[in-house]
This record gives sequence, C-alpha cells and structure tokens, in this order.
Amino acid sequence: MAKIIAMYKTPTDPAAFDRYYFGPHAKLAKSVPGLKGYEVTRGPVMTPAGPAPFYLVAILTFDSMDAIQAALASAQGQATVADIPNFATGGVEILMADSETI
Repeated sequence: MAKIIAMYKTPTDPAAFDRYYFGPHAKLAKSVPGLKGYEVTRGPVMTPAGPAPFYLVAILTFDSMDAIQAALASAQGQATVADIPNFATGGVEILMADSETI
C-alpha cells in the first residue's frame, strides 16, 4: 500500500474549514481514481509532548506509489490539489510514501 498524508495546520476560521473540507473538498478527493481508503482525524491532534501544530490529518490510501502518481496526474487529482487553497488558510504539509504492515 501507499499513502498520501495531508497535515493541515490550524485554519484562520475552523468552522469554515470544516464546512468546506467535509463538503466540497472531500467529495472531490473521493473522486480521485485509485483511492482505496480515506481517513481523517477527529478532535485535537496530539504529540507525546502535547498539542501538535495540526488541525486535521487526512490519510489517503492507494495500491502503490505508481497509483498515487496516476491519481495526481488525473483531472480529479489536479482539481483536488488546486482546491486546497480554497480552505487551507493555515497551510498544509503533504507526504507520500509506501507503507507495509509489520
């Protein structure tokens, strides 16, 4: 499996972020070809030392890194990435990696 991990920093208006993220953005992201799973955090994101600088973390699962690259190259993938500035006023960090269960 391979994952996209999107870590959204605290937005200027959390209620507006939630409305947009869980409405138009999630619908768009769910249309990306090859998406196998879509998880998001609920409630505060924490570290062992206390609160993390992130408001929400999304984990999107695909079969492989090649599947992620194909998804991002698709019209839906490009639209999803282009949509991020519409709601992520605090910024976002995005990671992509292969993963395995051990």
